[in-house]
Amino acid sequence: MRPILVVLALAVAASAAPQYEPIFYDYHEEIGIPEAARIKAGEESVDFDGSRIAGGTASRLGQWPFMVGLLIQLVDGRTSVCGSSMLSNTRAITAAHCWRHRTNQASFFTLVFGSERLFFGGTRINTNQVEMHASYNQNNLNFDIAMIRMAFVPYSTTINRINLPSGSATYAGVVATAVGFGRTGDGAAGNINNNQFLSHVNLQVITNLDCQRVYGTSSVIASTLCTSGAGGRGVCGGDSGGPLMISGPILIGVAKFAAASGCTLGLPAGYARVTSFTSWIWARM
Repeated sequence: MRPILVVLALAVAASAAPQYEPIFYDYHEEIGIPEAARIKAGEESVDFDGSRIAGGTASRLGQWPFMVGLLIQLVDGRTSVCGSSMLSNTRAITAAHCWRHRTNQASFFTLVFGSERLFFGGTRINTNQVEMHASYNQNNLNFDIAMIRMAFVPYSTTINRINLPSGSATYAGVVATAVGFGRTGDGAAGNINNNQFLSHVNLQVITNLDCQRVYGTSSVIASTLCTSGAGGRGVCGGDSGGPLMISGPILIGVAKFAAASGCTLGLPAGYARVTSFTSWIWARM
């Protein structure tokens, strides 16, 4: 009877194991490519009457001069989208999964500076000079950060850099601002008639322990930072790689994931914690 008891004990243990919220499996296939088509169709329409980011507010031109949109040309010819932040006249930072994830590899980025829209307007620079972190893990998005090198882009009233943080603050409890061109939410928010302007939302940073309760310890490690999804507010599909910032402006996070089940369900979102990567970033400036 001992083998039966062992099997029964294993079954009970397995059933008691925590069930963590999954993140997306293949960014470009699930999110980036359909989002690019949706945004382009919406920008080509004449009806712009909503807000951006889940629960967010439309941003005025020049409000976030460090925000850089990314149009991603994949090697198979399809187009995907992400966001990034300007660090200097020749450098920007984004998520590594925007450059490569699963079966999809980018051939080049079109960086969009000083624009409220992604497919039209602003200053546009193409580059294929992208360096992903050597420890980037495509399965759990650990070390999900990449440096972009580009031709010189001059500063202006609508184009400028963001500052890097110093020290090792966790920022838990701090209210930070996320900026992006991504979806306004789930379900009907995928409609192409939604507003296609850049938008922003204020979010409270939570502890990694609270975030691990939702996503587990594989996706949420020390170099991860998370924000609360309270009120159905947060980053959404297409916001990957974009900035989470505090007054300064100071970049504290690079958006990397929201819950696969939806971005308006009150669940946290995850970012690369910039204080964990400042030495890596400065070495590439």
